[in-house]
This record gives sequence, C-alpha cells and structure tokens, in this order.
Amino acid sequence: MTQPTWSIHAKNLPEHSRNPIHTDEGAKAAGFDGALVAGVTVYAYLTNPIVTLWGVDWLKRGSAIVEFKSPVLAKELVECVAVLDEVSLHVNATVDDQVRAQCTAHMESSASKNSSDSPVELLETEEIHLTDEWSDYGQRAGDDHEIYSELGVIHPAVWPSLANYIVEKNLVNGAWVHTRSKICHHGLVQIGSTATVESSVINRFKTRTGNRAIVDVSVSVDGEKLIDIEHEAIVSLNN
Repeated sequence: MTQPTWSIHAKNLPEHSRNPIHTDEGAKAAGFDGALVAGVTVYAYLTNPIVTLWGVDWLKRGSAIVEFKSPVLAKELVECVAVLDEVSLHVNATVDDQVRAQCTAHMESSASKNSSDSPVELLETEEIHLTDEWSDYGQRAGDDHEIYSELGVIHPAVWPSLANYIVEKNLVNGAWVHTRSKICHHGLVQIGSTATVESSVINRFKTRTGNRAIVDVSVSVDGEKLIDIEHEAIVSLNN
C-alpha cells in the first residue's frame, strides 16, 4: 500500500562543513558537482513517513536499514515515498524520479549486524550531552514532524549522527562518505540526557571508490542500552 509523498528541499547544516564533502569546494575536489547533503540528513527525511505511520512505538522499539545509492545535492527536491507491506515499511528518497536512498523499517528491532573475522579495534568511549546541535537536529534539517518537541525526545537521525562523530574523530582525515547504517531502538531518549557511546571497528575493506570501515556503536543512558548502530562509511576516497 503506497502512502502519500512527503517532500523537502535538502540542505546541509553548519556542523556538516567539518566534512569537506559537504562543501562545494570539497565536493568538487572529490569529483562531484556540488556539496553532498549529509546522509544523516537524508535519513532524517526518510524517517518522517515512518513516524507518521508508526509513531512513538517505532521510536521506542523499531529498527531501520538505510542505504545511500547516490548523492543528494544541496537544494535538490527530495521526495520520500513510503510503501507498506505485511512486515516492513519501505521508504525511497527520490530526486527527479531517481532513487538516491532507501530505508526499510520494521516495528521490532530486527536489523541484524554483520559478523566479521577481522580483529576488533576498540575505540574510546565518549560521554556526549544531548543538547545544542543534538537536541533539535531533525527540526533544523527540515523534518517538520512535531512528535519530538511534543515528547521532548531525540530525533532518530541523531544516532547515525553520533556514529558519524565517532568516524570523524577516529578514522578519517579529509573528505569521506557515509554509505549505510542499521539502527535498532530499544527505548526513547530524552533531550538533555547524557549518552555513553561505546564503539569499535568491526571490519575494514577496499572497494573501487575507496577504503571502507564498518563501525559498531551502542548508545546507553544511565546504564541502559537504548540504541545499537552498525555504520558503514568510505573513510578515504579514491580520486
């Protein structure tokens, strides 16, 4: 069953300029036509129809797998089209009828993580206060859903954003690209909470586009694990 389309003109937030790929100069140096919109912002758009249909229950215990097929550029009109089947909600982010990103959501935290024989690289545990840029991420990105301000909870795009922070701090030097995430919710997180973020690199490999890494991230508040993320990125680009 196809649901109505939700659309928005994509934009980058100021903090995204930390990654040169989200600036015109950096993106053009990497061979693109202009600044790439952050994958986590595109994911924020994709979650709008999910929350419209499934509401707070999905935020409490649902899951999502998001894959980025090709870049969304700043100011492009992104249309998010949701299709509901018996077990899943599929949302495509399209620009000019071309699918740029795909998200498959489930009402249960069923998104499995990849196993790897590679040695695990443990990364430093972070304590992050979910205020300032984290507290209103979805609204600033353009997701106009009111549920987050009504409940005082963190937008789901913050979870891959935290994973991006881990990648930026530990794995990259220069432009890089977020390619895929699996996100599992185990409860709501209130704005203003202090998140304990534990992470490790579970795989590294080379592709034609560059060197990739898969990072396992868990987010806990007051000792309770509330979010699991498997996050994949091209951490160095082949020019």
